[in-house]
Amino acid sequence: MKRFYKKAEASDEAGNGFTVVLDGRPIKTPAKEAFIVPTLELAKAVAGEWEAQSDEIDPSSMPCMQFSATAIDRVTTQRDAVIDEITAYGGTDLVCYRASYPQPLVKKQAEAWDPLLAWLKEQYNLALQTTTGIAHIKQDPLVLKQFRAIIASHSDMKLAAIHTIVSLTGSLVVTLAVIEKHLDGEQAFEVSELDETHVIEEWGEDAEAAMRRKNNKQSLMNAIRFLTLCDQ
Repeated sequence: MKRFYKKAEASDEAGNGFTVVLDGRPIKTPAKEAFIVPTLELAKAVAGEWEAQSDEIDPSSMPCMQFSATAIDRVTTQRDAVIDEITAYGGTDLVCYRASYPQPLVKKQAEAWDPLLAWLKEQYNLALQTTTGIAHIKQDPLVLKQFRAIIASHSDMKLAAIHTIVSLTGSLVVTLAVIEKHLDGEQAFEVSELDETHVIEEWGEDAEAAMRRKNNKQSLMNAIRFLTLCDQ
C-alpha cells in the first residue's frame, strides 16, 4: 500500500485513551475498530512508525502498530482463550526439562534456570517440578491455576505482547521474569536459547539458523518494548 498521508501524530482526543491521527484523521484497526491505546508514549511510538514509512507502507516495520491492533481486534474478542494459551506454557515450561548429558550443557542449564525457579518461588511462592529428558512431567494444578490468575490480571494490550514473549521463549517463568523486570530482553533471549547456543558453540551455525535466531531476538525485543510502553 502506498503512503497516502503527509503527517502522523499522537493524539489525546480518543476520550478514554490515546490514538494516532494521519493528517488529522484518527486511524482504525484492520478490523475497522477504533484505535485506542493506554499511554501517550505508546501512541507516540505508533505514530513514529507511521511517520517513518516511505512511499510504500511496510506493516512488518511497525511492531507497535501490529501489537496494538492485535490486542484490539483479536485479544479482546477471545481474551479467555489467549490467557489459556499463555498459561499452558507453565505446564510444559522450558526451564523444567533438563538434559542428562553432556555435562557442560547440564551445568549451563542448572546455572541459568535454577535461579529463575528460585526467583519464581520468592516472587510468587510458586514451585515447579523439574525432570530430565522430554517425558512429560505433571505440574501441580493449583500452581497452574495461580499462573492463570497472574496472567489474567494483565490488560488486553499487554496480553498481546505477553503471548509473543511466551511463544518465543517457550517459558512462562522467563515471561513472568520479563514482566517483573527481573530479566531484560538480552537475558531472556540468552536463557531461552541456551540449548541452541550450546549446539552452535559445539558444531557451528548455518545461515538459516542464524537468521531464525536474529528474527526471533528482534521479535522478542519488540514485544518487550511494547510491554514497557503500555506502562509509560
